[in-house]
Amino acid sequence: MLKKRNLHNQKISLMIYLALGVMTLAVYGQVFTFDFVNIDDNIYVTQNKHLQSGLSAAGIVWALSTTYAEFWHPLTWLSLMADYQFYGLNAGGYHITNLILHILSTWLLFWLFCRMTGALWKSAFVAAFFALHPLHVESVAWISERKDVLSAFFWMLTLCLYVYYTEKPAIKRYLPVLFSFVLALLSKPMVITLPVIMILLDYWPLARFRVGSESQKGNMFLWQLKEKWPFFVLSVVFSIITVLAQHKTGGRDISFSLISRVDNAIIALMTYLEKTLWPHHLAVFYPFPLEISATQVMVALLLTIAITAVSVAAVKRLPPLFTGWAWFVITIAPVIGIIPIGDFAMADRYHYLPSIGLAVMAGWGIPYGLPSRPMRKSFLLPAGMIVLTLMALFSWRQCGYWENNRKLLTHTLEATKNNYLAHINFGSELLAAGKMQEAIYHYNKAHDVMPDNILIYNNRGKAYAGLSRYESAIQDFTEAIRSKPDYADSYYNRGVMYHQFGQYPLAVQDFTKAIRLQPDNALAYFNRGNSYISLNRHQEAIHDLSQAIVLKPDYADAYNNRAFIYFSQGRHQEAIGDYSRAIALKTDYADAYNNRAFVYLNRGDMASGCRDAKKACALGNCATWQVAITKKVCKER
Repeated sequence: MLKKRNLHNQKISLMIYLALGVMTLAVYGQVFTFDFVNIDDNIYVTQNKHLQSGLSAAGIVWALSTTYAEFWHPLTWLSLMADYQFYGLNAGGYHITNLILHILSTWLLFWLFCRMTGALWKSAFVAAFFALHPLHVESVAWISERKDVLSAFFWMLTLCLYVYYTEKPAIKRYLPVLFSFVLALLSKPMVITLPVIMILLDYWPLARFRVGSESQKGNMFLWQLKEKWPFFVLSVVFSIITVLAQHKTGGRDISFSLISRVDNAIIALMTYLEKTLWPHHLAVFYPFPLEISATQVMVALLLTIAITAVSVAAVKRLPPLFTGWAWFVITIAPVIGIIPIGDFAMADRYHYLPSIGLAVMAGWGIPYGLPSRPMRKSFLLPAGMIVLTLMALFSWRQCGYWENNRKLLTHTLEATKNNYLAHINFGSELLAAGKMQEAIYHYNKAHDVMPDNILIYNNRGKAYAGLSRYESAIQDFTEAIRSKPDYADSYYNRGVMYHQFGQYPLAVQDFTKAIRLQPDNALAYFNRGNSYISLNRHQEAIHDLSQAIVLKPDYADAYNNRAFIYFSQGRHQEAIGDYSRAIALKTDYADAYNNRAFVYLNRGDMASGCRDAKKACALGNCATWQVAITKKVCKER
């Protein structure tokens, strides 16, 4: 009878695994056709030349040593490099990896609670809640949140291995737990709370605190400290690394007081709970409130105290309630905002792992409130199915907003108020599309909310430049520099404007400052070289254009401009060599063909000159060809 029962449960478990995978695919399968978005995906992938080296030796060294993007998470970089190796810049491949990791984490979570509690359907509810909740769309559908889904996978794996270890404690079972935790930390430092969660699970459901239990030996505190000390040491080390990484990169422009951050944290905790129960007005960015109501803080604080008091009071009678609430509060604490991590009030992605605690509270707490067994059977299954179906539908709709920049940012502006970051990114999207006036509208909207943000001035300056409103552009770039004197982009952009105005000495000064701040900026070297050409400082121009080529070996324009200087110095062979390299890099480069034709004709190589001049004209530059035809140097046919 026992064998039949076990076989029956195994079949049900397999069906649950299958159902979890199918439901998750049904919600997120649409991401395969989604694009990158201009919030962080450019920083992480599309404009990250280090990542685009793939899994090379140089790329691996960079991943292990960099604090780029304000964090040290080498495993996340390596996973993205692996994606680039397979998919290049095809966004669908990155989305597939995120989704696979999410499904694997869901399966591990189901296994974890099944193994610990033996409660098949409650464990299935916890896993389905994690897989389908709308607040988790951001972590799965946003390529830049690879760190979320990757660290969650290793979080689940660590806990699964830990449960396996507790069943028969031995060093050979202990070491894989520690190794998996290291991998989680290398993916995202938010997992530093995992050792505390292990202790929570020791209390319930593993019952390792029970007096006389096989696991507990001697004093409970000393026993836990002895067993978990390597995990806590690692958490402390990675916390220090994270703080140092953010300090090294300058962090974000955060000017909110400690009192404001504490008040916001209290409200945010309850807002996460509210959005868990009613996932409405979800957005990629929630602006930090300009004003915080004391009444709102007080209500949120009282609710937090009340829920905490109830869970503590029920610690013996209903331990899952306490464990679930403690899981939620502990895991969200590092990112609740008291320690500055950004200029946002909260983030959907921070709900990803903490939500498991709330699912545990619901999965074990609601049945406890239904004392009658028949009532549980008749109510819980249909109610659970309805809740999960609604979650899936809401998540499917929320996921659709991540298809591209326009959809995501339009929805974000509809869901939030005073969202200056959404306006900035919408402006950048329009700027890239050449819609300068519309971009300026969004930058102005952002400026109304956050007048000191340097990105607004820098990007609006670009839009003004695109409309040939050079004086307005210079004013904005100057304002950005005033706010942040070490802002290389604005020095570079203002230098471009000065060059346009013919103020070449001022342009050289700004390009020099940009280069000093960003020594690997090939564009700054290229444009300073052009300014030197205009000042007839040819040797300095050659140096800068050569440096631009060193930094960017496929820089066809730099070869073309350096060839012009060589020709003006009578160095015809070197000029032809550079024009030829430019053409090899850019086969439809009309100007390079035209210029090389001019050099050939001046050297008396009429055949080569006429051939290049004709090719240049076919590509759209007929300057040399028309002169050659007029002077009858070349024949029209």
